[in-house]
Amino acid sequence: MKTTWGAPSTGLRLAGVIGAIVLVLDQLTKWAALEHLLEPPRLIEAAPFLNLVLGFNTGVSFGLLENDSVYGPWLLSGAALLVVAVLVVWAARSDNRAEAASFGAIAGGAVGNVVDRLRQGAVTDFIDLHAFGWHWPTFNIADIGITGGVGLLLISGLWPRQTDKQS
Repeated sequence: MKTTWGAPSTGLRLAGVIGAIVLVLDQLTKWAALEHLLEPPRLIEAAPFLNLVLGFNTGVSFGLLENDSVYGPWLLSGAALLVVAVLVVWAARSDNRAEAASFGAIAGGAVGNVVDRLRQGAVTDFIDLHAFGWHWPTFNIADIGITGGVGLLLISGLWPRQTDKQS
């Protein structure tokens, strides 16, 4: 019996495009940060509230669960890839563009951070927002994709879905 695969759903295509954009932007900006902030180590004041400074995160978001275990990057990467697989399935089943875009942004960011973990054992962070002497934990474009995707998913959940009414 021959199995045929249909074309990817609209949700999966949109998620794939958004995910690819986030992943490429993330890896390009991390490459630039490593090239320009590492040797010599330096801090670039980009704006009164924004510094570019290199950091490496061996934990999850905001340095939670940081560890120096040789297995840490593999365990965190495996968990992230499992989440990405679930997001791909949800995107394939979604008929909501905001949801699909959210899934793509989250997945693209997760894969971007997985690439770092597997390549260098830690995630490259370089964006340092600050105000009045207070600094937000340093982050990267992948983190923006993940956070923005979650935010869009939450916002899109506030509006009821349009359904076809049959009388």
